[in-house]
Amino acid sequence: MTTFKLHTIETAPEGSKETLSGALKQNGFIPNLYATMAESPEVLKAYRQMADLFDATSLSPIEKNIVWLTVSYQNSCHYCMAIHSMVGKMYKLPDEMIEALRTNQSLNDAKLEVFRQFTALLVKKRGWATDEDIATFLAAGYTQKNVLELIVGIGQKTISNYVNHITHTPLDNIIEDFKWEAPEKDCSCKK
Repeated sequence: MTTFKLHTIETAPEGSKETLSGALKQNGFIPNLYATMAESPEVLKAYRQMADLFDATSLSPIEKNIVWLTVSYQNSCHYCMAIHSMVGKMYKLPDEMIEALRTNQSLNDAKLEVFRQFTALLVKKRGWATDEDIATFLAAGYTQKNVLELIVGIGQKTISNYVNHITHTPLDNIIEDFKWEAPEKDCSCKK
């Protein structure tokens, strides 16, 4: 197995040091995802910029968390499922919602369930939603703008999911309680 370095501010390439310092200041620690991404300052910056852009969308905090967990579930990402389960708790998502997202189950809220299903569909079909799929999403009360904003979130999460797959990012101590493993029947990964 190829081992990727978990960078510190001291060992990171010059172009990653500022982003790692910002993460340390914001979180009190450097997430292992950032520590691995730091090998390529461009990847780390691209991920942070996409995160900032997704954060600026009109989607609600609950909808953003649904995107992060749904994409990470579909991509079988152990690290992102753990960290976004913790983030969901920080955003005060109900425990039953977090559990439903961690197990690919329907949400109790009909509109949010349409949102979850549409997100999963876009990931599974690599963006090839039919007119009927889009019409169902819009009929639930979402907008064309939301369709496009959702793609930003999927792109952001796909970057981190793929980095975690390739680098085998270890869980941070703070998210150990949220450890997650992809169910074999749903796992699209090749372990």
